[in-house]
Amino acid sequence: MKKRSSRGGGRSTDEPLPESIAPQLATLARRPPASGDWLWEIKFDGYRLMCRLEAGRVKLITRGGHDWTEKMRTLATAFEEMPVDNAWLDGEVVVLTETGIPDFNALQNAFDRRSTAQLTFFAFDIPFLNGRDLREVPLSQRRELLGELIAQTSSERVRFSESFTEDPESLLASACRMRLEGIIGKRADAPYCSGRSTDWIKLKCLRRQEFVVGGYTRLAGAKSGMRSLMLGVHERDGSLRFAGTVKAELKPRPRAELEKKAVQLVCDNPPFYNPPAREKDRDFVWLEPALVVEASFLEWTPSGEVRHPVFQGMREDKPATAVTEEAVVDVDEPESLPQAKGTTRVAPGRAGTLVIAGVKVSNAERVIDDVTRMKKIDLVRYYDEIAEFALPYLKDRPVSLVRAPEGIHGELFFQKHEERSRIPGITRLPVEMHLGHPPLLVVDHHEALIGLAQKNVVELHSWNAQPDLDHPDRFILDLDPDPELSWQMMVDAATLSKVLLDEIGLKSFIKTSGGKGFHIVVPLTRRQQWEEVKDFSHAVARYMARLMPERFSPVLGPKNRVKKIFIDYLRNSKGASTVAVFSARARTGMGVSMPIAWDELADIGRADQWTIKTAAQRMHSLKADPWEGYHRTRQGITVAMRRAVGLR
Repeated sequence: MKKRSSRGGGRSTDEPLPESIAPQLATLARRPPASGDWLWEIKFDGYRLMCRLEAGRVKLITRGGHDWTEKMRTLATAFEEMPVDNAWLDGEVVVLTETGIPDFNALQNAFDRRSTAQLTFFAFDIPFLNGRDLREVPLSQRRELLGELIAQTSSERVRFSESFTEDPESLLASACRMRLEGIIGKRADAPYCSGRSTDWIKLKCLRRQEFVVGGYTRLAGAKSGMRSLMLGVHERDGSLRFAGTVKAELKPRPRAELEKKAVQLVCDNPPFYNPPAREKDRDFVWLEPALVVEASFLEWTPSGEVRHPVFQGMREDKPATAVTEEAVVDVDEPESLPQAKGTTRVAPGRAGTLVIAGVKVSNAERVIDDVTRMKKIDLVRYYDEIAEFALPYLKDRPVSLVRAPEGIHGELFFQKHEERSRIPGITRLPVEMHLGHPPLLVVDHHEALIGLAQKNVVELHSWNAQPDLDHPDRFILDLDPDPELSWQMMVDAATLSKVLLDEIGLKSFIKTSGGKGFHIVVPLTRRQQWEEVKDFSHAVARYMARLMPERFSPVLGPKNRVKKIFIDYLRNSKGASTVAVFSARARTGMGVSMPIAWDELADIGRADQWTIKTAAQRMHSLKADPWEGYHRTRQGITVAMRRAVGLR
């Protein structure tokens, strides 16, 4: 019988073990913070690993969400002997040298040779233990519980990651002398929050991060061989930026494996929006951006490339779509934190004032949904956690706001302009962009999302244009059902809509409305003006209704959609707006308008399937962007398309 620990805070003593927990991530910092209670750990040079334990069964999950249990069978066996009923552990798996230093190349070789018996797991957090959700418990208490658990574990394969409270500058200097990657700092009083935050920071000896491989070079005229890898990072809009080249310094066997993978990814055109200039003595081979490598480097150049990069190895534990340039921040007082995701703290000297992403949040405990008892702080935390996914779809795009100062069951206010109260971090467009009106508002920054939630904004509705407000860059079809229709009919209708749009020649993307139905989003290049796009979207609605009159209606009004779905095209005029992707809804349950992949459609059970309590967790746990390719879609309304839907 395993000895079960009875200590620990957290919610409920019999809460079910979550199926997945996305890891908390650290933000790269320029220097140690000037204040605060911080714990410091060695930054291990390995693979991030989450361990799920339940009734003796073990799952080892990579940062990218892949189940690698069978790849690490010896390590899994060590976890099986841990004295727990159920738990989630967070840590890093490494291979140690004879001197006890993590060796990243040795780790890769172990996986390449399928010889992983010597892997060591350093545990540094425990989000869940024996029926207790510990994610809201301060880090210092979680680590105390973790230390006690590891002390009862006999295997040397599972160890406790020790922490230090000494001067971080001295610790970093020592780490660099030992040729370690750097150190990690964590706020001792912080909860465990999936996603990146400034509650965890990393200080590195050298700059180092992952890159996408978008191609490689070889000697001009050669039929084989690989000289340097062409590196890339994704921009906020999803496009891939060329970030320099690095020599692929690999031993023969790993090099052969890399070349074998590369052959399967060869493509005709560069995946970078800014490909490098051709060289006389080199040929370029372009690759689909699927491979990920890690490289250290001295610094970023003003042109966005890395200076003096050194190849460190391949990465199979992180999806290529998640690779971006790692931002460097300064971390000091809570009020100045640039991006504290999922973090709630009391500002020094101001008891009861919560500070999130630099915004002071008042009345945090006020209930905003009388049915579910969700609070204002739940809404603020949601927008904090979802910011990295939502901002690329809000950038440069005017928004209208739905405020609920008395909660969602009270009076709601629709607002297009800032009016009297200033919104922290909001962008105001020049008045000449929309003559005759006060400045339009744009949400370009993390702080603005939190500032809106602080002002009791629940919903964000966005225009179909950015940044050129005279030419829309998308149109939207809102599938609005008769309430009597079954959900399966909604799913079938959405599927038929995609088929019809495909036949016309338009690529489309779909999201739940967070309310009753689906929104189908069709991106456009900015060639047509508003009237032309609205007329075309109306014609598409009529076209769909002609083909499927028993399913669709293009006419507004309840009597026209009895046992049918109204295809609402009216949101495609200048100044009109649609609830933004990732926006919460001012409805009971606080559903979220969630992007989904078309092949997920059959698994969706309702339009408010995700709420402000679950939506961020979904996005952090996904292995691929459900709207992959949205920002790269280039399509316009052609003469043939107009004819296809009955327009001349």
